[in-house]
Amino acid sequence: MGERKGQNKYYPPDFDPKKHGNLNRYHGTHALRERARKIESGILIIRFEMPYNIWCDGCKAHIAMGVRYNAEKKKVGKYYSTPIYEFRMKCHLCDQYFEIRTDPANSDYVIISGARRKEQRWNMEENEQIVTEDKNDIKRLSLDPMFSLEHETADKEKAAALIPTLKELETAKSDWKDDYALNSMLRKQLREEKKMIHELKTSDKKFLDKWNININLVRENPDDVKLASLYKFNTIEKPEQTKVEKRKSIESDQIFANNLQQKNSDSTTEQSLKRNCIQNLKQQLQNSSKNEKILNNGFNFDATKKSDKLANFGILVKKPTKFCSESDKLSQQSKKESVLVSNDYGTDSDENV
Repeated sequence: MGERKGQNKYYPPDFDPKKHGNLNRYHGTHALRERARKIESGILIIRFEMPYNIWCDGCKAHIAMGVRYNAEKKKVGKYYSTPIYEFRMKCHLCDQYFEIRTDPANSDYVIISGARRKEQRWNMEENEQIVTEDKNDIKRLSLDPMFSLEHETADKEKAAALIPTLKELETAKSDWKDDYALNSMLRKQLREEKKMIHELKTSDKKFLDKWNININLVRENPDDVKLASLYKFNTIEKPEQTKVEKRKSIESDQIFANNLQQKNSDSTTEQSLKRNCIQNLKQQLQNSSKNEKILNNGFNFDATKKSDKLANFGILVKKPTKFCSESDKLSQQSKKESVLVSNDYGTDSDENV
């Protein structure tokens, strides 16, 4: 826009070339317009591109290399005849301002304030590259003869250490002399690899279409194949043989074997309990006197009590003679003494004493 207005062909009637010089001075504007609004202070607004990755001290955000800002550029000094410029810009994520200055001595940029540099500098010595001479060393080589001699001796030692490597490179170069043969061999290898890749892709596509799945297949690994071969998930017998043996075992086994065994065991335990109970009752009856009532737990009650109910106590003994009439005594003497034994299993049995 500035150039368009500066090169406008229209000149007002009161325009005086001797007085105004150009149209920008006539209109009282600068050719750079808004970019030169602080030109009186020596500040010019430019578009600055971040030279490396930094961390903002205000919002602690990462600002990548190549991010552009509207920066205020001003001259702050000189390195010999090279001017040193300082750039002041505002972070686009917060209100923090950071200042960056040029460093002509090291061909680099230095952060003055507001941010810190993310260290990703390339070290030529660590990466086994040829290290360029420092400017101070070059100056000493031209002025100090002893330093020049020491430097020359170190260079000769480096050259002697690299002689075997140079010989290997010269030998390998003779093998690479036939460019056409090497090129044809390389192209043949590439064609074979391309064909193999195409076959693998075709087989993978067929497999995925067959099973109607959509996943990324991974290439086979020899270690995985060996490991998978060690696992055996199938039986040695054939399915038909297994089926026949299973049918034979079903036919030979009894269907109700478990139920019968359980019932027999229950009946035997029940009979043994009954037998033990009857023997205990007989023993109690034999040890008791004529005028006592004996319960299944062996408790003795007084004969004078008139409670004749013996339900759910296990034994019913003949009544005492005190409460019996004379006719009952005659009938009891003619009959045998009997005891009705009842148990908790719902059955009654008579035992003679």
